[in-house]
Amino acid sequence: MRVRVDGLVDTPRSFSAEDLQKLPRLTVEATDHGGAPVRFEGVALAEVLKAVGAPLGDRLRGPALSTFLLVSAADGYRAVFALPELDAAFTDTTVLLADRREGPYRLVVAHEKRQGRWVRQVRSLTVVQAGSPNEVHP
Repeated sequence: MRVRVDGLVDTPRSFSAEDLQKLPRLTVEATDHGGAPVRFEGVALAEVLKAVGAPLGDRLRGPALSTFLLVSAADGYRAVFALPELDAAFTDTTVLLADRREGPYRLVVAHEKRQGRWVRQVRSLTVVQAGSPNEVHP
């Protein structure tokens, strides 16, 4: 299984499990639906985006601040993150693309009160500029 990253990035590509293993690894503790503590292992979503040249860091300013990430799952479920929510210059929160615990490829947003953006079976990540002709519509 692979995760495709495309849209407004320098180098669109697909990541295999082996590709993700080469990126910096993290473990995140969170609470599952039943309130029990669980540990997830994977890669910070920001690291995946950096690897394809998404507008993060010094490039995340001005018009780029209205850029968002559309996360799409195998079952059609979708969620959105503004890029500043993922960039360490703007937040201390880590959004994890987990590949160990429940998978394959699940987003974990440990600080959120609801798990609505904990997308399971992530298939694609698309970087989009709000209001642009490339904006994705249902």
